[in-house]
Amino acid sequence: MTGLFTPEGKYIPVTVIELGPCVVTQVKSKATDGYDALQLGFGTKKAKRITKPLAGHMKKSNGQFAVLREVAVEAPESYDVGQSISLDLFAVGERVDIVGTTKGRGFAGVTKRHGFRLGRKTHGSKSYRIPGSIGCSAYPAKVIRGKKMPGQYGNTRKTARNLEVVDIRPADNLILVKGAVPGFNNGLVMVNKLKF
Repeated sequence: MTGLFTPEGKYIPVTVIELGPCVVTQVKSKATDGYDALQLGFGTKKAKRITKPLAGHMKKSNGQFAVLREVAVEAPESYDVGQSISLDLFAVGERVDIVGTTKGRGFAGVTKRHGFRLGRKTHGSKSYRIPGSIGCSAYPAKVIRGKKMPGQYGNTRKTARNLEVVDIRPADNLILVKGAVPGFNNGLVMVNKLKF
């Protein structure tokens, strides 16, 4: 993340995302695959790190890509294998959804994971960071499903919705989005146009 100043002097926090170049590696249509989509390749990978079946699949698009992802489109026939998708799809001021994997924080207690209040520190209290009672002894005599308890925190797929595109820099394949997006630095995210 970084920030920009508007001509009026207002500070806007932005996230810089490298968006491309993305190359079409496969065109899927309703007739052959049952749905309309594009398979896009992003990033480069050493040839010795790619399996032979994948290398053969990507040979048509003339690239060795690190990441392959599918994107739903309405008219897949207007795209060709090997075609590069540029930043022309987006405009400044447009709203987008960004999907990413959140930072993994490992096994965490209820205070960090769910924001529970801390217990008393003094007077012999032994329940400073524990959740307290988690169920009833009579009815229903069990722990209710979905109870907020300690466990794995983070490393889940999240979508940041309705973020504004502040600036586009086609020379560097960069897009600047207002606010934060899920994931760590240099993490992989997917930028989607809003569905109405």
